[in-house]
Amino acid sequence: MQLKNLGTSQIKVTPLAFGAWAIGGWMWGGAEESDALRAIRASYDHGITTIDTAPVYGFGKSEELVGKAMEGIARDKYQILTKHGLNWQSEEGEFFFDTTSNECKPLKIYKLSSRKKVKQECEDSLKRLKTDYIDLLQIHWADATTPISETMEAVAELIKEGKVRAGGVCNYNVQQVEEARKTLKIVSNQVPYSMVNRGIEKDVVPQALKEGMSIVPYSPLQRGLLTGKFNSDYKFNGGDTRADSKFYSQENRKRVTELLDKMKSVADAHQATVSQVVINWTTRQPAMDCVLVGARNEQQVIDNIQSLSFVLSEKELNQINTAISEFVLAD
Repeated sequence: MQLKNLGTSQIKVTPLAFGAWAIGGWMWGGAEESDALRAIRASYDHGITTIDTAPVYGFGKSEELVGKAMEGIARDKYQILTKHGLNWQSEEGEFFFDTTSNECKPLKIYKLSSRKKVKQECEDSLKRLKTDYIDLLQIHWADATTPISETMEAVAELIKEGKVRAGGVCNYNVQQVEEARKTLKIVSNQVPYSMVNRGIEKDVVPQALKEGMSIVPYSPLQRGLLTGKFNSDYKFNGGDTRADSKFYSQENRKRVTELLDKMKSVADAHQATVSQVVINWTTRQPAMDCVLVGARNEQQVIDNIQSLSFVLSEKELNQINTAISEFVLAD
């Protein structure tokens, strides 16, 4: 599989990355550990060597599963992208939201990226991941209680110490990216992006292209909506927050179904599923150097990887783009 540089760094990543949010269970209605471990290894075995995780995914569980699954594999054969900046151990920082732990205990989540917290989170992640360095360390969400310069200085120190190879950000707007780059030449911005959620095309993508940064898009299937598997009768598992998302309203499910129907001929031409066409299309968009796709079992991994088994022609891309341009999300 052809690797790409992550921004201006020397880190080589695969065009798809294993997104490890869902295997943590948090906000996705649970996941079987044995299935998760097989999914991670299957991803690696089939050539997807880049893994994106975070401490808050399952409150440590996702990182632990990644560390367990990759144990015994030479560290330079895979790339770990993880994060810092969400605090559930204390009430320090900027309050973010209320949630429950995997044990259904109430928790408050705070944004906190002070120098001390960044350093401690890195050490904790290294232990859970069973490694001595992280390829890309990203701030998960902006923290209004800590100057961006302080956060980036902490990451720069970790890079100097050899514990981190490069720094990135998640969910940053253009002004925050500009401020961060005054202290550290961050190489990527991880932001939500899909056919039905394209707001970043206005300013975030142009900035990335100008600065030589990579966009690491997450939720390219809009948390599963663009698979076409969600009809109006679908029942979500307990704790699955998709049930409350505007994207999953009955009207938007109808509109998304109509959008996907317009791409079915393209999928059929490549003996692919519509969701595979969606993922393939995403990898073709400007600056999208490493697209995150989640999977909770081995079959989902294989389905995702098949997204790279064909090439969309310019005619097909134009057909898809026309369908997307006609789509309007209901309020």
